[in-house]
Parts: sequence; C-alpha cells; structure tokens
Amino acid sequence: MTQTAIEPFDPSRELGPIIAGLRAQRLRWRAAHERHAEHGGHGFPQRQAISRILAPLSALLFPLRLGPPELNPANEDAFIEATLETTLLQLAAQVRLELRYHQRDAADDAIEARVQAILRGFATALPGLRALLDSDVQAAWQGDPAARSVDEVLICYPSITAVIHYRLAHRLHELGAPLVARIITEIAHSRTGIDIHPGARIGARFFIDHGTGVVIGETAVIGEGVRLYQGVTLGAIGLLIDATGAARGEPRHPIVEDEVVIHAGATILGRVTIGRGAVIGGHVWLTRDVPPGAEVLPAAPELAIVE
Repeated sequence: MTQTAIEPFDPSRELGPIIAGLRAQRLRWRAAHERHAEHGGHGFPQRQAISRILAPLSALLFPLRLGPPELNPANEDAFIEATLETTLLQLAAQVRLELRYHQRDAADDAIEARVQAILRGFATALPGLRALLDSDVQAAWQGDPAARSVDEVLICYPSITAVIHYRLAHRLHELGAPLVARIITEIAHSRTGIDIHPGARIGARFFIDHGTGVVIGETAVIGEGVRLYQGVTLGAIGLLIDATGAARGEPRHPIVEDEVVIHAGATILGRVTIGRGAVIGGHVWLTRDVPPGAEVLPAAPELAIVE
C-alpha cells in the first residue's frame, strides 16, 4: 500500500493569505461599527491593567488582612496613603481611556475634568464602601455555621471577593465609568464563578453562600439582609435587542426585598418583586411576584430507591 506523502506546513508561503484574510475581516468589522485605527489598540480600557489595580484596592479597604504581611496598625495609614496615590492614578488612566473611547469628539480639558470628578467621587466613597463590606462580612459569618471567624470569611470566601469587586465597580458605574466597572466585575466572575453586573443595586448585609453559578443582572434591585445560595439566577426574560439598542438599561430583572432567602438553583426572571422575608426554595422557576413572608417550594419529586 502506497503511503501518501504529507506536505509540511510552510509558514513563509502559507501565512500571507491568512494574514490578509484576518486584515480584511478586521477592516470589515471596523467599517461596520465605525471604528477607526486611531481609536483601536490601546485606546480602550485594558483588562490586564485593571486586574493589577484590584489587589491594592482591596488591600487598602482591608489592609491587615488583604495587604502585605509586614503591615501593622502603626503603619497601615502610611500604606493606605501610598496605595491610594499610585492606584488612583492607574485607575484614572483607565477611566480616561473609556471616556475618550466613547466621547471621541470631546475636548481634552472636558475629558480631564470628568476623569477628575469620577476619581474624586470614587475616592471619597471608599469609607462608605468599607462600612458596607463590613456588613457583608458580618452577614456571611452569622449566616454560615462553618465559618470560624470574620477573618476566615474575608480571606477564604469567594463570594466576599466577588462582592468587594462589585461594590467598587458599582460606585464607578454610578459615577460614569460603566465599562471599567464591567471589566472589574467580569474579572471577579472569572475568578469566583459569581456574575454580578455592576449596575445592579444591592443593599447592606448581602451574603452569597458558596456562590458558584450565581447570576445577578444589570437592573436587579436587592434589599438589605438578603441571602442567596449557589446557582441562583436573577435574570431577564429573553429580549431581542434591535439596531437602535431598545431595551438596553430598561428595568427587566427582579426586585428582591429585605431579608429574602433564595436557595440553590432557583431562577427568577423578569421585573417581578419578591416580597420582604420570602423564602424561595431550591430549583424553583419564577416569573411572577411573591408576597412578603411567603414560601415558594418546588413540587415534591417522586423518589425511587432501587436495591
């Protein structure tokens, strides 16, 4: 049997058409979306740069637990000052890229004034964010019998990592940097498996137990003292977005009032309201309002034990 000769791949001869094809597709995309070369490349916030900012931002909120090991109460203020100075400058660079990307015809001084306003608003919000996060950590410790201390919760629980990222991102979203904010929460999503859109509004004492697979949509509103378990979705009923962007930003996710508990695998879709103190059972599918204090349980499954 004659063996067919295999022709080796020759980069010098074969890469040219591939490169040309990729270039042609890039140009088609840029023309369709009104992208121009001067606005490409690094004229867009960089995920890698934002990722490097997140560790020091978390550390200045919780310096003795998330900061460097040499810190102590005597030098933590100096660490926070130095970290703020460097980190806020790095954050400003990413916000500047976002604003320039979306406001290509704006004057440089107008862009810079907006950058500084966002930076000032974000920095002055940090003490309040720390207070909110303290309530979240406390809620996790009180809500999980497996937790031995609030320090264990802060250091070990992926849900706290996701909520720290969310609270930072939500403030930036409110201040007018939604793209940088979205990158922050997507970094948390990739690290923890918890997907919280920065536009969602979440009250104090928020706890996600375990957390993997939780999804919280852009327009969701969550009250105080709410507890979710893994696999919960607070989503929207599917919408087709037309060329004008209709339905973007419209309220389409659930409202969850104070002290609600939603168990693992529950899916709640649309602009429905889950009343205060309600309990939603695991693997429930909901597209309607639930009154305060109600329990929503799945139908009892039929079980069979085969020996």
